[in-house]
Formats: sequence, C-alpha cells, structure tokens
Amino acid sequence: MGKVMRRKLTSILNGALFCLGLTAQAVLAENSDSESILPQTAYQFGGPDAVSTQLGNDARQKETLTGQNVLRGYREWKEQFRDRTGISYTLDYTTAGLNPSNTISGENSFTSGAVRFYGQWELVGRGTANTGTFVWKVENRHGYSGPPVSAAAPDVGFAGAMLSSLSDAGNRLTNFYWKQNLRDGRLEIIGGMLDVTDWTDVYALASPWTGFFNFVFATGGATIALPDDAALGLFVNGMITDNLYFVTGFTDANADSTDPMNGFDTFGDGEYFKTLEIGWVTSQDRFYLDNTHVTFWHSDERVAAGIPSGWGANFSFSRSFNEKWMPFFRAGYAKDGGSILQKSVSAGFGHHFGAGDSLLGFGINWGQPNETTYRPGLPDQYTVELFTRLQVSENLQITPDIQYIKNPALNPNADHSLVLGLRMRAIF
Repeated sequence: MGKVMRRKLTSILNGALFCLGLTAQAVLAENSDSESILPQTAYQFGGPDAVSTQLGNDARQKETLTGQNVLRGYREWKEQFRDRTGISYTLDYTTAGLNPSNTISGENSFTSGAVRFYGQWELVGRGTANTGTFVWKVENRHGYSGPPVSAAAPDVGFAGAMLSSLSDAGNRLTNFYWKQNLRDGRLEIIGGMLDVTDWTDVYALASPWTGFFNFVFATGGATIALPDDAALGLFVNGMITDNLYFVTGFTDANADSTDPMNGFDTFGDGEYFKTLEIGWVTSQDRFYLDNTHVTFWHSDERVAAGIPSGWGANFSFSRSFNEKWMPFFRAGYAKDGGSILQKSVSAGFGHHFGAGDSLLGFGINWGQPNETTYRPGLPDQYTVELFTRLQVSENLQITPDIQYIKNPALNPNADHSLVLGLRMRAIF
C-alpha cells in the first residue's frame, strides 16, 4: 500500500473516530432518560486484565478445589476498608516456568516472576454509576538464576510471545490514569498512562496472568502493533444502545513502561497508535463473555525506531453457554506497522469444571509472520495450546500448560517445539 493510500486510511480512521464520538454522544443523550438505563450501574468495558475487572474477580468468593480461604479475615478487612475509603487494591505474585524442546541455544529451562500492586480510588460520585476513579498498577518483573520466561519464544525461534509479561525488565509502571463514568455508567473517559490491551480486542481468555500462555490467543492474535504499557493517551468507551458499544482511543506509540515519564517527551513526536472497535454484547454484566466485535487500528510511522506505519483489522466472537462452555473464534490482518503476525486465525474454547472456578482452555492458531517485521518467505506457524487453571484456594491458582508449535518461523534447525509450562498466581 502506497503512502497516499495510507494517508487516506489514516484520514478515514481519524474522521470515523470523530464522527463516532459525536454520534455516540447524541445517542447517549437521547437514551439518558430511557427506562432501559440501569441506574447506579456502570458498564465494564475493560477486559480481564483491566484493574476494575481484576479487582472484582479478586474480591469475588470462589468455588475452590480445597474449600480453603486462609486469608478470610484479611479479605473482610479489605472490604470494610473499601467501604470506608473507596480504595480497592490487590497485591499479587505470579511465577512461571517454561520447558521447550528444540531451542536454538540448547537451553530448556526459563523461569521468572512478577509482583504487582494495583488498585483504584473512587474519589468522585462514590456509590453511584457516575464515578470518578484514580487507577494505578505498578510491577516488578524479575528473573531467577536462568533466562526469564519471556526469552523462551525467541529461543524456540517462534515469531511471537509466550508469557511475555514475565520478563526480567525490573520495575514498571503500567497504569496511572483517571477514569470518569458518565451517563449512568454508559460512557467512560479514560486519560493518563494506560495499557491499551485492557480495552482493545478483549475477550475472557486473553490474559497472560490467568488465561492462555501464548500471545496468539490474546490481543489481536499477535497482529496488532501494540504500544508498550503505560502509554500516554485517551480512550472513550460507550454504549450506543443496550447491546451495541464502541471503544476508541489513541496513545503514544513510543511508550516505555520502564521509563514512563519519557512519554511526556515522545508524545509530542506525533507518532500515535489509534484504535476503533464496534461490538455487540448480550448484557452489561457479560461484556467480555458474550461478545462479538470488529477492531480497526492504525499506527503512525515511528521514525527513531525505524518502524513503518501500519494498519489492520480484527474480528472476535465469544459466547458463554450454561456458565460452563465458552467457544471462541478470532481472526486478524495487519499491513506493516511492526506487528508480529500479518495474518492470524484462532479457534478454541474455555470450560469451567470441578469446583466451578477451575478452567480448561484449548486453542488452535494459524499465523503468518509479518514480512516487514521479519523478512519475506518465512513459513506459516501453527500453534496448539491446552491449559488447566486449578483454583486451589481462594488465594491460589496453579496452571499447568502444554503447547505444540509447528514450523517455528525463525528456527531453521527445527520444524517443531513442544513447550511444557507451569504458572502459579497468589493474591493478597
């Protein structure tokens, strides 16, 4: 695609964002007095990793394999503290290990961990749907004696990522923003340092902390040229009708979560990531469980990084049945932009079993590496993943995982890799 066409696409996307915002504002204004509005109730536009969503799931009483809740008293104190102050928080620790075959270096053990402290403080309108909330998330990602988990995918020669959040990057700021709900919770405006994966192309199994290990089953199926966490930007999300919604925003494309203050300098370079999503949900409390959407994105050329501009589109369908089964189908296409894959198709399912909060996940992916990110002529990759997330107690999850990767595109000496994994997450 030539520069003229790319400029036209950028103009069209920017115009669409502007027009959609005006349209949504008008529709929401028209519906604000409608009997269909649920007062005192805010929609949850974020995915499973958004702080508000994760806090809600952390606080929810779970059905466990052991029936144990050793921190019951502490949990009750946290709830009382939230009621008094409007502050909700979680401290969690996640550790994981991957054992892949046929690596380039011969290494077969990758381990690392991460401690996170995240929360929100409702400062405006507490007890109503129109809250104003300060949200934060800080992390320390660290390795142990050997290479970190994030190094496994490159060593396999896989054009992609596996548990890339578990690296040895050290201290990081991933969320530092204000979220304002309006129109009885049907509209939210988010501004500050944010992680675009919290709102872009989300579905229930996308989280590397609680869902699939392989990134081809997460945001964009690895076809979206995502900026780093703590990207300075703005999102506006809203319900157009009771079922039709939009998510749109832009952020600094040159964000660096290990040096977030630098974003105030790079933001002025005018190199942005922009996205627009139109979707359909069955109800507000099942926002990322019963969800069908189309996501469009565009990323400006990043001159200093040497990455060309790019654009793409993604489709996602997921539906939960009987609170047990959730099949999904997802597909994505990218033109340039520095994305990992230029084409990706995934299908699979999640299944709750046993005590109810334990989860079985299965997925199959076909992916084509992005020619401008790597080089032309690389083979298509095929990925199969199966994991079992065991809710051992209220505060502990253990997730065994197995992946089979056919044709790792960047490993000329192997035509497959079998990857065994184990992840543990404890919350406090």
